[in-house]
Amino acid sequence: MISQMFLKNTLLLFVLLAGACGNSAKSNHGAQQGEPVATQIAQIKTGADNHSAYLPKLTGKSVGVLTNQTGVVAVSESGKTKNISIVDFLLTRKVAVKKIFAPEHGFRGTADAGELVVDGKDSMTGLPIISLYGDNKKPTPEMLKDVDVVIFDLQDVGARFYTYISSLHYLMEACAENGIEVIVLDRPNPNGDFVDGPILEKEHSSFVGMHQIPILHGMTIGEYAKMINGEKWLKNKVTCKLTVIPCLNYDKSMSYSLPIKPSPNLPNDQSVNLYASLCFFEGTNVSVGRGTNKQFQVYGSPFQPKSGFSFTPSPNEGAKNPPYNGQVCYGEDLSDHEKVRGVNLSWLIKAYKNTSDKSKFFNSFFTKLAGTKELQQQIVDGRSEDEIKKGWQDGIAKFKIIRKVYEIY
Repeated sequence: MISQMFLKNTLLLFVLLAGACGNSAKSNHGAQQGEPVATQIAQIKTGADNHSAYLPKLTGKSVGVLTNQTGVVAVSESGKTKNISIVDFLLTRKVAVKKIFAPEHGFRGTADAGELVVDGKDSMTGLPIISLYGDNKKPTPEMLKDVDVVIFDLQDVGARFYTYISSLHYLMEACAENGIEVIVLDRPNPNGDFVDGPILEKEHSSFVGMHQIPILHGMTIGEYAKMINGEKWLKNKVTCKLTVIPCLNYDKSMSYSLPIKPSPNLPNDQSVNLYASLCFFEGTNVSVGRGTNKQFQVYGSPFQPKSGFSFTPSPNEGAKNPPYNGQVCYGEDLSDHEKVRGVNLSWLIKAYKNTSDKSKFFNSFFTKLAGTKELQQQIVDGRSEDEIKKGWQDGIAKFKIIRKVYEIY
């Protein structure tokens, strides 16, 4: 006969184990302190992997998909897990995919930044590919006429000037005008909840900055889609029929390493983290390492003083004709720099101070990236990084209040 003490102890053990399991399963909390990043990532399910939440919505529908090489689904095959394209996954589930829409860098993600991406046909599936970069950033009614719903699945990096959120805006606008639903398959923000940078001024809106937000917005692309709708940012203040399929077991305090590079010149976690700080150089005469194997992890130019570090760009994937092709560029290697929590202006300020001809340092693209003329003037005037960033704080505080309404995680 089992003793009462044994039953009592067994029951206590069961309660403790149940509590531990329950805590580990909560999606609103990050991994335990000290838990390896790989373990955290293994727990996270992207919106694309949360397929039970969206497949039923596609039954009997004609579907378009805006995606690229980052839009993948984890599937099991012969006891092993592998990633396949969201397009291939939908086809295996007998979803009636009619066409693929491609953003900057194309469907396979190999085109240079700013390179014209042409329409075509996917060699794997035979589906037509429609470019949404170049002259047609916004789908036309003709492009959408045989589609009931569009799936959006792109891996964003959390920076205002990364153009995938601009493609999202135009897709939502076109679908709103044509009565078509958009389903966003959410993905983690590799820059977490960092919010930093000047707020874009409306008169400086462009494809590299469409909305009045800071450079680092600290939102997932699904949260951002909700903000576009909720703040009535679409043309004529129309709203899109929108569904966001959330990530599971994720919050923005968790470290997240991208399994696939989001574009040719963001090859690793370090480049993604430094992108918001180094992208300013795209509006100057300084290279960010295009044409090297350390894109967005180095900076330099022939106009910087000779130093212990240099690089010489040459054509490679994503940079068929890189700035300063074949020329020695002097600067700084940041590939081993500690993680930046926000926007670092020190490298930009330093490069401006050291350039051989300050009148040739900035170009017209700089204001589009910064979203304001003020930043360039502050650097020219010799303002310190702390002084410049202090001026951003009121705008950031107001943005965070707005952002709160749309947060999922």
